[in-house]
Amino acid sequence: MWTVYMLRCGDGTLYTGITNNLARRLSRHRAGTASAYTRARRPVHLVYRERQPDRSAALRREAALRRLSRAKKLALVRGRP
Repeated sequence: MWTVYMLRCGDGTLYTGITNNLARRLSRHRAGTASAYTRARRPVHLVYRERQPDRSAALRREAALRRLSRAKKLALVRGRP
């Protein structure tokens, strides 16, 4: 099972990614070893997650989420897609 997730960074920006182990990936983001983007914008907080059946589906969903406007991403985070 794969997960598409969004993090709210310390500067208020949203970071979108995928993983097959969310706990490990969050730990790495928080340690500053997962992504240069989040390393420079810590602390990070998980604000959204969505399970996908496989890596291909997760990549497609991640791409779709990244294309959304910030307002639409925030609405999704608030539970109003």
